[in-house]
Amino acid sequence: MNKFLTVDAALVLVLLGLGAAGWWWSPYFLPQADVTATPVAGCDLHQGPCRAILSGEGGEGGFLELSIEPRPIPFVKPLSVTVTFSGIDARKVDIDFSGRDMNMGYNRPPLVVESPNRFIGGATLPVCITGKMAWKATVLVENDQGQRIVAPFQFE
Repeated sequence: MNKFLTVDAALVLVLLGLGAAGWWWSPYFLPQADVTATPVAGCDLHQGPCRAILSGEGGEGGFLELSIEPRPIPFVKPLSVTVTFSGIDARKVDIDFSGRDMNMGYNRPPLVVESPNRFIGGATLPVCITGKMAWKATVLVENDQGQRIVAPFQFE
């Protein structure tokens, strides 16, 4: 009977540890936004860059712009990603590609500074076996004040 109690206690400790690790790492996988940037309606990333207007505390008057090349955006080929800013001092920028209706795994390449208001990087979209795929490209920005700015762009 003592053996089963020890095993049960070990399982409870493992589950508590996993729960604590999930809580600790959740902001990395599901970042919270201090400022939300709203994409301009009607923009198509397959046609050209798309702009999102910053709103919320500390975001008034600024925007960010996302460009993905080549166009139209292909699957399983190298992509060039560019994010430019106005009205914000970004210190870190990532872009998170996720399926809108289907989990396509973790795909969040960091971007590097090309100039003070321009970050660049590369990415690749995995192929979807079901055919047409709805994607969400979320630009994740952290500024010098520690604010997190999130701008979600959608495309197929």
